[in-house]
Amino acid sequence: MKIYTKTGDQGTTALFTGTRVPKHHIRIESYGTIDELNAFLGLLRDQEMDPHSKKTITHIQEKLFTVGSILATEPKKDSRLKIPRINADDIALLEREMDTMNENLPQMTHFILPGGHPTVSYCHIARTVCRRAERMISYLNENEPLPETLLSYINRLSDYLFVLARKLSKDVKADEVKWIPEKLDQ
Repeated sequence: MKIYTKTGDQGTTALFTGTRVPKHHIRIESYGTIDELNAFLGLLRDQEMDPHSKKTITHIQEKLFTVGSILATEPKKDSRLKIPRINADDIALLEREMDTMNENLPQMTHFILPGGHPTVSYCHIARTVCRRAERMISYLNENEPLPETLLSYINRLSDYLFVLARKLSKDVKADEVKWIPEKLDQ
């Protein structure tokens, strides 16, 4: 299989169904950002952390391939995509993982500045890329409706990554730096 096809040399690319669109099309931006998120999750998974978190991240990465495939397929040709879709169980898994992690974390009283340790920072970067993907997907959804579960999954995933960053901070004994804004004199 050749990696280069030269079919994109004029600034277009093919969707899963073969339809050609500009490389800057919102559908391409959406699944391209999911691909970027998946790469950052790979970087995060390469860090030192507990095996359960690594396993969960791997599972999420696999689900993101599903998300990317759905985004790369025009809704009217969705039946051509022969893979399981994102469903309520996928969302529930993220919620259970967050609930479990939150049980052992201190209550949040302020916003937290990202950082404290490279592993935590990678997780925050993945979270912000996930939020950007969510914005792109939301924009795409305005023009070409997507499954609600897909939107919910990406929304929940960014929440999961925030809680995971807090858990990783605790695991590596990094300080969570609270954002406490200066008070203006009245």
